Amino acid sequence: MDLKQIHELIKIVNKSNIGEISIEDKDGKVTIKQKEEAAVTYTSAPSQAVYAPAPAVAPAPVAAPAASAPAPAAAPKADNLITIKSPMIGTFYRRSSPDKPLLVDVGTDVAAGKVVCIIEAMKLFNEIESEISGTIVKVLVEDASPVEFDQPLFLVEPNK
Repeated sequence: MDLKQIHELIKIVNKSNIGEISIEDKDGKVTIKQKEEAAVTYTSAPSQAVYAPAPAVAPAPVAAPAASAPAPAAAPKADNLITIKSPMIGTFYRRSSPDKPLLVDVGTDVAAGKVVCIIEAMKLFNEIESEISGTIVKVLVEDASPVEFDQPLFLVEPNK
């Protein structure tokens, strides 16, 4: 599938009420989602419900009481955590290839400029580097799952 065909698909999806379309051929797979669907994908993991803005009105009250129980112990740490966010739309990978080890995991110390994940966008594999030095506290996205622009990927406790 070439770039022109992908642009045509995007136009078709934008003009219709289709929430998501996936097309796979011998060259690869393309998934196009409407923005409203992105919020559903973004909040699919229970750990991400806290980060969901207003669109997830029903889960927010449920997540707030659950988060309030451990809040006294976790509140001071949560204030100093920095989020590494996705700079693009694509597919999130934690390994440089399927047979390689994880680039980072919880507890991994990262330095500014260290590759923390790969995001595949239009058959290009983009290395995403940490902008800060610190320790990975939480991985917010599952391997091989789609991510949106500015979606939180990792929580990092900065070095002091």
